[in-house]
Amino acid sequence: MSLCARCRLSCLRQNLRPRQTTATASLSTKSSPSSTAHDILSKPTWSVSSLLPSESHSAPEVITPSQLHHLLRLSALPLPKSPAEEQSMIATLQSQLQFARAVQRVDTKGVEPLRAIRDETEAAVKEMTIGLKDLEEVLAKETLVGHYQRPRRAKERIESNAENWDALATASRKAGKYFVVESGKKAEAGEP
Repeated sequence: MSLCARCRLSCLRQNLRPRQTTATASLSTKSSPSSTAHDILSKPTWSVSSLLPSESHSAPEVITPSQLHHLLRLSALPLPKSPAEEQSMIATLQSQLQFARAVQRVDTKGVEPLRAIRDETEAAVKEMTIGLKDLEEVLAKETLVGHYQRPRRAKERIESNAENWDALATASRKAGKYFVVESGKKAEAGEP
């Protein structure tokens, strides 16, 4: 059985906390049972600023202008127009690389890769599975046709009142079965 990242983080926090005596532990659980979840969710364990370059982190990777120009040519992007723009691009690229390196440093041992963004539990798979009971109504509307007994859907006549509405009921002017729309050319020419 593998734990999700959130559960592993919770277990890791519990192991890093100093052990409480049984008397203080029982007092803290009696006072508010939901405080543990609230404490975990109210205090983030990291911030975006920790992923951005700063003096405390190691020096950013050195990117030369020739490397930047090579990457821009490979990406079919325009070269910088000024040295200031070039330095801005290099700084942006260095911060993006630092972010990528921080993500690469995350320990993913024991974490299963994400295969799909959907519920893949047994109950969800069972719910999504289509069986004969689900298709009984549709299969009852089919007839077998021909020598090879190929199934064909029986044609149904669906009664609908949508086709009986009067589309011209709200028209201010009509000519037979058509709307009449004034073009506005008469008003431009000054004709009454």
